[in-house]
Amino acid sequence: MKFSVIVMSIFLAFQSCSQKTTSGSTTASVNEMTETFQVAGNCNMCKKTIEGASKQAGASYANWDKENDKLTVKFDKTKTTLDAIQKSIAKYGYDNVKYKATKAAYDELPACCHYDRME
Repeated sequence: MKFSVIVMSIFLAFQSCSQKTTSGSTTASVNEMTETFQVAGNCNMCKKTIEGASKQAGASYANWDKENDKLTVKFDKTKTTLDAIQKSIAKYGYDNVKYKATKAAYDELPACCHYDRME
């Protein structure tokens, strides 16, 4: 009898823990945003820098597709904004749909990363 009470107590403890975990992940997904936008670049070094600049600005996920110059980012909208991510990318020398890199930042890129500037 005592054994079955102990087993039932353990079962209920694990069940309540799993419910808390589930409700916590639901809250996170409500605040998670996914956006895709154009970022100019050329090569795998560009990819690394663009994705790194996105994550430095708060993106939890960043994937730049060099074939179509599109960056997909995921971020928690309570921690950062799309605007902050785009500014960070421009700061590292890469033009995007909202911000153009300064000439100095662009000029500091390695030669292989000198892409055709966005208008």
